[in-house]
Amino acid sequence: MGSIAKKGLQKYLLQLQHHPLRTKAITAAVLSGISDTVSQKLSGIPKLQLRRILLKMLFGFAYLGPFGHYMFMLLDKIFKGKRDSKTVAKKVVLEQLTSSPCNNLLFMIYYGVVVEGRPWMHVKTRIKQEYPKVQMTAWTFWPVVGWINHQYVPLQFRVIFSSLVAFCWGIFLNLRARAMTLPKTALPKSN
Repeated sequence: MGSIAKKGLQKYLLQLQHHPLRTKAITAAVLSGISDTVSQKLSGIPKLQLRRILLKMLFGFAYLGPFGHYMFMLLDKIFKGKRDSKTVAKKVVLEQLTSSPCNNLLFMIYYGVVVEGRPWMHVKTRIKQEYPKVQMTAWTFWPVVGWINHQYVPLQFRVIFSSLVAFCWGIFLNLRARAMTLPKTALPKSN
């Protein structure tokens, strides 16, 4: 690792230690912005939509980072910091039955109403159609991430780890949301 990268990492870890909530919120915002930029490029948007990127960063900063910070602290408090397999399984199940459905629903509402500026009735209809698929996909992916996070990642790094994985998940959700907004005639025909 180069000396500049090493110094940057040391500074980041120092910020994480002294200002954990702020650092996690900023990290979630930056990763949300990068994730959306990648999503826009992958979905063929010719010119980056800066407003959309900023709104996604706002969601990361105001919700994802702080929510994760407090959720992981609460889970550790409830389960007294234990990391045995039985306790980790309980944490993962609790997380998947509570925060996972809420996070995905909130993201879909935010994306439709705030990012796209769609009327609530349109967003509500889309959610009824797409939310079950998104949540079922989440339940095939996030429990593994949760297991790794609770079993192996120290508490102070769990939001960071989740944010890094959410980078990829965000690309998936963005592409799913984008596909939902395209008219049927704009979708390529499958043979």
